[in-house]
Amino acid sequence: MPSKREIIDDVAKYLRHMQNNGSDGVAIDPAIFDAQTAKPEQRRGKSEPTASADRAANLREIAGRIDQCRDCPLGETRNKTVPGTGCLDPDIMFIGEGPGRDEDLQGLPFVGRSGKILDRLIKRMGYSRDQVFIGNIVKCRATEDYQMKKDRAPSTEEMGACIHYLVEQISQVRPKVIVTLGNTALEGLFGFRGITKRRGKWLEYEGIPAMPTYHPSFLLRGGGDQGKRFWEVWEDMLMVFDQLGKQPPESS
Repeated sequence: MPSKREIIDDVAKYLRHMQNNGSDGVAIDPAIFDAQTAKPEQRRGKSEPTASADRAANLREIAGRIDQCRDCPLGETRNKTVPGTGCLDPDIMFIGEGPGRDEDLQGLPFVGRSGKILDRLIKRMGYSRDQVFIGNIVKCRATEDYQMKKDRAPSTEEMGACIHYLVEQISQVRPKVIVTLGNTALEGLFGFRGITKRRGKWLEYEGIPAMPTYHPSFLLRGGGDQGKRFWEVWEDMLMVFDQLGKQPPESS
């Protein structure tokens, strides 16, 4: 976990960034503030529905609010929202950056070229898509100049407007391990960047172990699932297996 000083420095950098961009304040959802300041046992008590039906209903309700959301400019240009999908009680929750073109058209996470790489990783781990949960930091496609032509990373403001949906989803599914994919997922969930240095080093989110690793799109640029980067990710997943108390499939 980062030190208190690192957290304070990251918050200060973010506030300076907001000030430089003309903002004179930061809006905070009281519900999120309450969740973040509650004691761990209080958070667990509020965030663990007793029945799968409750979790499914709550996730549908979150998805419905995402579908109506216009809290940032991405809501005006999207075709479909991409709330996320998967198991209600997963071993692993994968968190990426945000939807691309294919995801925006289908309303599902990781269905383009990067998704095929993620699918192969999940399969190699002995899981299927419906046995994990897959989500993103933002739920709408971010493109340059909002023209829906060339993808870009979401801005700090866009992430800030959207992150509470992911926080709610995590509180519902309570994965045993979180795997963040790439710099944006690392920044959105933990407030700092530097995936090359952080990759393969455990973090913790609300009591859940979190493993930062490379984004599948980065793997595509380095030879896909046959390149060195993929095997670096696989090394990270071996640590995930160890955390889960499981052995990787023999075919690995």
